[in-house]
Amino acid sequence: MKSYDHIVVGAGISGLTLSLLLAMNGKKVLLLEKGARIGGSLNRFYKESVPFDTGFHFTGGFARGGILTDMLHVLGIGEQIKPVFLNAPGSGLFIFEKDNLTYDMPSGTDRFRLKLHEYFPKETQGIDEYFSRVKKVYASTVSLDLRKIGLSAETLEEDYQSLQSVLDSLTADRHLQGLLSVFCVCYGVKPKEVSFASHARVSGGLFESVARIENGGEAFIRAFSGSFKQTGIEIICNASIVECANIKNDTVGEFVLNNGEVIKADHCTFTIHPQEIIKILPREHLRKAFLERVASFETSNGFFAVSAIAEGADPQQFGPSIASLLPDTDINALLDPDLKGDGALAVIRSVETGKDGKKYCVVNAFEPEFYHNLEQWSDSSVGRRPRDYYEYKTKKVKRIGERFRQIYPQYRDNFKVLDAASVLTFRDYLFSPEGNAYGIKQKMGQFNLFGKLPLVNIYVAGQSAVLPGIVGAMLSSFIVARNLVGKENFNRFIEGELAN
Repeated sequence: MKSYDHIVVGAGISGLTLSLLLAMNGKKVLLLEKGARIGGSLNRFYKESVPFDTGFHFTGGFARGGILTDMLHVLGIGEQIKPVFLNAPGSGLFIFEKDNLTYDMPSGTDRFRLKLHEYFPKETQGIDEYFSRVKKVYASTVSLDLRKIGLSAETLEEDYQSLQSVLDSLTADRHLQGLLSVFCVCYGVKPKEVSFASHARVSGGLFESVARIENGGEAFIRAFSGSFKQTGIEIICNASIVECANIKNDTVGEFVLNNGEVIKADHCTFTIHPQEIIKILPREHLRKAFLERVASFETSNGFFAVSAIAEGADPQQFGPSIASLLPDTDINALLDPDLKGDGALAVIRSVETGKDGKKYCVVNAFEPEFYHNLEQWSDSSVGRRPRDYYEYKTKKVKRIGERFRQIYPQYRDNFKVLDAASVLTFRDYLFSPEGNAYGIKQKMGQFNLFGKLPLVNIYVAGQSAVLPGIVGAMLSSFIVARNLVGKENFNRFIEGELAN
């Protein structure tokens, strides 16, 4: 029987990060991935030689001294991850379609704030107070500083205030409220449901800088893969745990895989969706209150995605850029599962090198989509959907194309769709319950699964643990690694790596 210090379940960005951190600290690690490849939504796919991103498109945290920069440096892969900052005029557009209003917002928190002053000269006091509160929360969240990651964070007043309540206290201007809450679409929780503190922790890095990555999520996968070979991390794909066995004193001694193999490990950390974790853990070792808490978690939305190119467009003039199309100023309405009509649409333009070596002007367009609206087709699988499902997709693709052409009329005759995907597609390819994009919602007053579970040697990390997105997922792995390695040893490790 094979034996390891740690098993990590799930090879998305959180699982990759945790595995490498443990191995760098001398641990013998086994990484299990249910899919055929590591990387999860970091993977790219190709259509007619053109690369498209699956689930990772842009991120914050790359500012000088930013948390993402520090984490990549500690992992030893910072030089392999090359950000492409979206800081040119027109690279960050927010468009209220019905009102025919466009706001061209720059990168940099202070530049963003001062630009809002120009657009809303009567609202400067409320704008300044909003950004003052964002900075306060960001600075007070010690886990956003790797050197302080182990210190206990005080609960802030803003943890008990909804984003919507703060906005209502600062301004009645609906367009300004929309702009200050639009990043909610980046993690799928309504302004009235998320705490101001959680929103500030996510949006703080996005206000400071927004960047794409050269070669997209594939750059992360390649960097981690090279480090895995050097540190001896073992990987098994198409593998999952189906049973926790030989449990004594609430400690799991053995783990049974889907291929029948039995593995011994001192610890096991799940970086997968909480609903999937509960299916694996033995119910007799879990309290009713714990199960009820997990059952109450609400899965976040997914996306309907269109992958296209602008044929014949000039790569020098094309991108990168992100345009957020908003049919309503009320972000609560745009994130309502029962929304009728158009949803918020993110249009991401970039220039990519295809497998044939040519440069392509690529368009990734994403509109929030909710699983319950597609439940009539939930029993179908890829390649075996009914006709009315494809009619639904065709209608969605057509409408997204129309909206793209309205804001970029210069590409009206160049827009060529190569692929489209619904939440069912994401569900089936990424093993994500209901095709959700951000795990479970980070709702105010909710305590997500994180750290040690009721079974002594079972832990949880991932984007559903601390914060959504790549920064939150990686950060959760740093926090869990500190507990697994030992606080003093891990602190010395962090200080040593940051000093290099």
